Amino acid sequence: MKTRLIILLLGALSLASCSDELASNRPFILTTATTGGAYYPIGVAIATIAKSQLAEDYDISLSAISSAGSLENIKLLRDNQAQFALLQGPFAAWGWNGEGPIGRPQTHLRSVGAVWHNVEHFVLMTELVESGTMQDFRNLDGERFVLGARNSGAEQTGRYIFDALEIDYENRLSLAYMGYGGSANAIQDGNIVGMNVPAGAPVSAITQAFAQMGESITLLNFTQDELDAINRRYDLWDWYDLPAGTYPNQNELVRSISSPNVLAVRDDVPEDVVYHITRTIWENLAALQEIHGATRDMRLDRAVRGLGAPLHPGAIRYYREQGLEIAPHLILPGDDRPADASLPYASDTNTESSTTEQ
Repeated sequence: MKTRLIILLLGALSLASCSDELASNRPFILTTATTGGAYYPIGVAIATIAKSQLAEDYDISLSAISSAGSLENIKLLRDNQAQFALLQGPFAAWGWNGEGPIGRPQTHLRSVGAVWHNVEHFVLMTELVESGTMQDFRNLDGERFVLGARNSGAEQTGRYIFDALEIDYENRLSLAYMGYGGSANAIQDGNIVGMNVPAGAPVSAITQAFAQMGESITLLNFTQDELDAINRRYDLWDWYDLPAGTYPNQNELVRSISSPNVLAVRDDVPEDVVYHITRTIWENLAALQEIHGATRDMRLDRAVRGLGAPLHPGAIRYYREQGLEIAPHLILPGDDRPADASLPYASDTNTESSTTEQ
């Protein structure tokens, strides 16, 4: 084992400077979010499964760390303080294109795949609901509404959705900023009239609010026109039905929408590393689903849908082996190898370091 490790380290020395840095900083780091949400425990589960399956045979180790979430994760990837990251789908698209809250294109950013979905939960007091859709926000006049915690992914995606629907939320609403649990408490106390909670369903904050308030609050539906408008710039969102009973006192199906969370990676992580981690996640999906309920909507056939950044060659290689159809915009020139192609651990992919800023 010692001789094998020496050989691998010597091989790594022949790589370009960024891959040298990756080798010296192993294990690879997966950045997640705060410990109170789904990102951290799922990230820990992914890292644990990958390490248990890959460390002995392939000398690949993955460790999960907590963070402030998607926006910080973009920075950690940029600065090579993390090599893998969990991101909300829109942040992956914003990162690749240098849009939204991200100032410049993050050209080192690649996708490993779409994982579990963030379901949009827009809640209003029932007394303010007319159509039961997002159009009800047009009728509000200065009421206090929680868009999310300040600078959070919920705030940024909430703003994006309102802007796409051309709802003048800055003037129609008195915006408040707090986390999911705080929002649930605030609506029960009568301090706000609604909240924006994008998360894997069922999410505890919505469960708490419906358990206490029942028919006094309403979870809004989306229309086809609204979905089309939201997807006009980035085709990330899809239908997500919440059957009756998903939440306490929810007596009817709610037709919401969702976008996938994305497992992202730096482009200079060796191809075989990404290939084996991708393969291990999907081959051990049942174990992952036992660990956290939010992952139960993960499906291999949706792994390349709703991605805003191109796929890493290692991920492409695995999905090709599984017969998945990959959209052309997810494959950069030179990244699509035959399904039976085999590369040494020290990948010959481009390892030029990126200096993009945010």
